[in-house]
Amino acid sequence: MAENSFNSDALKPAVFMDRDGTMTVEGGYINHPSRLKLISTTADAVRLCNENDLLAIVATNQAGVARGYFTEDLVNVVHDRLRAMLAKKGAHLDAVYYCPHHPREGKPPYQADCDCRKPRPGMIERACRELPVDKSRSYMVGDKISDSEFGHRLGLRTVMVMTGYGRGEYEYQRQDWKDQPDFLAKNLKHAVEWIIEDLKARTAAGEATKAEAKQ
Repeated sequence: MAENSFNSDALKPAVFMDRDGTMTVEGGYINHPSRLKLISTTADAVRLCNENDLLAIVATNQAGVARGYFTEDLVNVVHDRLRAMLAKKGAHLDAVYYCPHHPREGKPPYQADCDCRKPRPGMIERACRELPVDKSRSYMVGDKISDSEFGHRLGLRTVMVMTGYGRGEYEYQRQDWKDQPDFLAKNLKHAVEWIIEDLKARTAAGEATKAEAKQ
């Protein structure tokens, strides 16, 4: 499922962001818009994306729909609140993608072994079809190591934040990780700051390689 309002033909790097625990305070299944709370640095992070010509895209599993905790209409209302909260602070999202399915819980059509539930690639693949995403220069940011695994499967660089489940996973589970994020960040703003610098370094390295090839 997708909600987006972005139109452009120029390919751009994207920052794909998990929602719960990464952008918003981890609160379990958000079954009312009033329960959605932004982490204090989130609006600054999204605004940094906007100011640096990075697509700001949410990619979130919302299996509470399949489990019967809330409807898709409620998910859309929650995301409207998310956009409104960001807008008050001068920031905007380019798109929101969410998966309402679960492979074992609920009833069809929401009980489904779908392609859009992370860590499967459907949400990002759809974003790349619908938006001007330069996947080779894009990033996935999340508070779980599964977000890093998800991003790496799609060829994205990844950042794990220490908000939400991040600190617990890092301190108590990292010995079992089969994947390593490219960077560990304090929060989403710190992640975006690193992404901007990483993109600058990658661009400079690419230009240097091209210059050497011409010699």
